[in-house]
Amino acid sequence: MHYIAVQIPIYIKLKLPFQQDYLLKISSSIVTLLPLVLICGIFSGCTTVAPPAPETATITVAPEPMPVAPEETPAPSKEDLPNVALTDEILFKVVSAEIAFQRGDFPAAYATTMAVAQQTRDPRLPKRAMEMALIAKQPLQAFVAARMWHEYSPNSEEATQYYLGFMVINNNFDEVTSIVSKRLEEATPKERGLIILQTQRLVMRANNKEAAFGVLENLYKPYPDYIETHLALAQAAFASSNSVRAMVEAHAAQKIDPTSQLAVMTLAQVSPSPESALKALENFLNDNPKSLEVRRAYAGMLIEQKQFNLARTQFLLLQAAQPQDPALMYTMGVLSLQLNDIAAAEKNLAAFVQAADNAPNEQRDPTTALLYLSQIADDRKDGVAALDWLSKVQSYDGKNAAYLNAQLRRAVLISKYQNVEQALDFLHELKGTPEEMVQVVQLEAELLRNAKRDKEALALLEKSTETYPNNPDLLYDYAMLAEKFDQVGDMEKALRHVIAINPENQHAYNALGYSLADRNLRLPEARSLIEKALSLAPDDAFIIDSMGWLEYREKNYDTSVKLLQRAYKLRPDTEIGAHLGEVLWTSGDQENAKAIFKEALQKDPANSVLKDALERLKISL
Repeated sequence: MHYIAVQIPIYIKLKLPFQQDYLLKISSSIVTLLPLVLICGIFSGCTTVAPPAPETATITVAPEPMPVAPEETPAPSKEDLPNVALTDEILFKVVSAEIAFQRGDFPAAYATTMAVAQQTRDPRLPKRAMEMALIAKQPLQAFVAARMWHEYSPNSEEATQYYLGFMVINNNFDEVTSIVSKRLEEATPKERGLIILQTQRLVMRANNKEAAFGVLENLYKPYPDYIETHLALAQAAFASSNSVRAMVEAHAAQKIDPTSQLAVMTLAQVSPSPESALKALENFLNDNPKSLEVRRAYAGMLIEQKQFNLARTQFLLLQAAQPQDPALMYTMGVLSLQLNDIAAAEKNLAAFVQAADNAPNEQRDPTTALLYLSQIADDRKDGVAALDWLSKVQSYDGKNAAYLNAQLRRAVLISKYQNVEQALDFLHELKGTPEEMVQVVQLEAELLRNAKRDKEALALLEKSTETYPNNPDLLYDYAMLAEKFDQVGDMEKALRHVIAINPENQHAYNALGYSLADRNLRLPEARSLIEKALSLAPDDAFIIDSMGWLEYREKNYDTSVKLLQRAYKLRPDTEIGAHLGEVLWTSGDQENAKAIFKEALQKDPANSVLKDALERLKISL
């Protein structure tokens, strides 16, 4: 069994210096507030809700900008709140604005909220107006509200970050410089390092990376002794495609603190080659063997370079230091699969699933691990275990995209280890969207065909094309089975419907063209259809095979052989081999024909196309 190679998630988790990824994620992360909750928060003595905790970023050591931060993040500053009485008029306006927004009337909601904000000077109201504007995708109004929010609450870290973000988007670097330089001057040493890193990530979102780098360079000139200065400039230079400067700054950071994990990971990040990056991490680990984050980065890079055995050695060291880390369990499981160490893979993946079960609040999705475990059990013919692992896959209220595939896999295993009827009964119990139910029908038809119940499969597909008349996959499956029953008219009708739905579907053109050529019908039309398929997929072996078979039908043997040889080289499929063997035999090259037929027989002795060719040519091998 060949396991599907997946990218192994080797991550370095670092706390970012931001409370949110302000301008890139805001519209998707804002939750509309209920009116009474909003009113309670603004105008009463209710406890205010703290801003979101700092994000945890998932960062690889691949060559892309990597934000960095010190280990501790200072608590967010509080809003500057006015002492405002809750009058009936204010209450009415705030409630009206929220109701209007819930009903989709953004202009009224925004205007009313901003008016009350000007009346009360409460910073939470322009913040709310900004949220409304972002959800409504109105960037200009969002900027106006963010500016008012910053004006009313100049000491709010969150308000400042949003406002600066809008300034960067508008390329107003003078305003950014004015605000940030003042913040840097007034900050404590610990706060200053954090601000340096915050500013780098924020400013480098500008479209003009070189100009943004110049802004940062000027801002950081007074602080050459801060490691954060050089880390930030290294990342900014790297984002600006200035690799030489990036390396200079990364080395400067290392010189300030040779034991800094962030410094060496930045150096690896900006290194000119994977080899030099690996060497930097390896040298650091030799001197600092307990640096787990660097070891994760090193192991991740080894995997990127496909040095799986060396990577495994590093992960074993990580597991020895952190035996209860679920991420390491999962990674070791997948890595062991890559190395075909099935026992280690099963042990680690099962441990990961158990860890997910033991800590449901951590929201770890064990679906992929469960699918792997089921496959491992199936490979050793343990149907009970294979089905048991799949039964643990959850739908998460319809949010798990892999849930249906897991259920379809269960049906396949039920058919394999129990019987087809039980598998069909299981499929009949599944519910889903029309697109999902089409997949269920397709599998049901496949199980029927595998059980030699082709007529039932054809009836099922024919009925399903009435239920889902515009699904090209279902129509195609129906056409292919109708063709086997020599229902050429039904096949052609279904395939032409597929082409009408999707004029770029090369498989439909090819199937129809091949079917006509195979029956020696309307060969000019067959050529036109296959040529269209080839124009859409010129290197598709099956389409090339169809053209070769058409040339054979038209007695162009030399051209046919060349095409079929190319198709067979691209994909040594049994049916392509049967076609090539027949053309070689007919054209007089019986020795090579026999060699091809023998090779095809070894792959699939029961193939109907191959058996028909041998019988037709009266060849006994």
